Amino acid sequence: MINIIKEIILDFQEMDLESGVPRHIDIQTINKKASVFIGVRRSGKSVYLYQLIEGLVKKNISRENILYINFFDDRLHKLKDGDLSVISEAYYSLYPDKKGIEVIYCFFDEIQVLKGWEAFIDRMMRNEKCEVYISGSSAQMLSQEIATQMRGRALSWEIFPFTFAEYLDYAGTEIRSNLSATQRLKVIAKFEEYWQKGGFPEVAGLDSRLRIKIHQEYLTTILFRDIIERHNISHPKALTDLVHWLLDNIASLYSINRLTNYLSSLGHKTSKTLVANYLNWFEDAYFLYTVRLYDASLIKSNANAKKIYCVDHAFVSSISTGILVNSGHLLENLVFMALRRTGEKVFYYRTQNKREVDFIVIRKGRKPVLIQVSETLVEERTYMREVRALEEAMKEMTIEKGFIITRNEEEIVNTKSANLYIIPVWKFLLQWPENELFE
Repeated sequence: MINIIKEIILDFQEMDLESGVPRHIDIQTINKKASVFIGVRRSGKSVYLYQLIEGLVKKNISRENILYINFFDDRLHKLKDGDLSVISEAYYSLYPDKKGIEVIYCFFDEIQVLKGWEAFIDRMMRNEKCEVYISGSSAQMLSQEIATQMRGRALSWEIFPFTFAEYLDYAGTEIRSNLSATQRLKVIAKFEEYWQKGGFPEVAGLDSRLRIKIHQEYLTTILFRDIIERHNISHPKALTDLVHWLLDNIASLYSINRLTNYLSSLGHKTSKTLVANYLNWFEDAYFLYTVRLYDASLIKSNANAKKIYCVDHAFVSSISTGILVNSGHLLENLVFMALRRTGEKVFYYRTQNKREVDFIVIRKGRKPVLIQVSETLVEERTYMREVRALEEAMKEMTIEKGFIITRNEEEIVNTKSANLYIIPVWKFLLQWPENELFE
């Protein structure tokens, strides 16, 4: 096994790096802590490791000081149940003079397939002069598990599919703070592409037929590799039926009782506890997300119906039947993911008069942000519904600003007590959360 690992190490050192589009991810390394990159499958974790390696090379770090292994390599299948210390033995047998003298930059891709990897990384961090970077499928590398098993020797970072700004980088479209009319039209045109294609890097340049096929393959892989195999689910049909119901009802309210009754109506023997577990496992896989009602009482928040969202709006379009999902729901999903990426707490809000606001973002040390999402406000009835709910919520939360995200409309509405900002979604995606407007 040592010779195979040595061969893999040397092969990578001679390989040209395909580092792709730079991601807008600001990480900070901390001495004696491994950097762990977690996210849904095919979100670009491995490519991001290449980008970090490329950055080291540009700083004149020798490729010999970079140890990279992808543990999905078939040549390493016997290592899954073996002694992982063979990895460091193989490296230092190639470069014995570096041990304890030079910093070794270790990149371990998909290491979660190996049993006991946490203890191995822990030993590396304690005993070797090294920096460690790890990526893996999220359902098998949860930050809370790492914190427990590695005794605080890891810091986790999330990797998501492309943001709209990253998609513009991919498309070679320049972003400026003040866009000319021509540049604005170009950005809007690229948003229409992003709207159709979504953010998964692999499908960005593909036609709709291939994109749908690949998205569907992603779903199969996520369900079977990250959930069914990991949690040893013996009857996966209930799980897949639940996924399709959730994707067909994206951005809609659900309850555990309703989902349990739905599965029972299909003939599945299930329980509310099992359905709740399924939902937790979807979220652990960075695939589907639950949003709760905002309430000071956690018990009341959990007791109320919840909303469901997906990691990528175009993924929903590729998988759902299209009967219940409409463009308004997809727009709401897109806005949710922009909020989720910031790491802030996101809820939906219900006023005392039972009017709903799509999102309230709770930020540490800053005022909450209230956001409605509406594809268009052309109809007066829609306009009044969205504005009234937002104004009521702003009054109850003593917030002076409120936001309505639309497909194309833009306006500032000044009232006696508040300012409402109607913002087209492409602009919101480029401005949130750094723009001073959201202060």
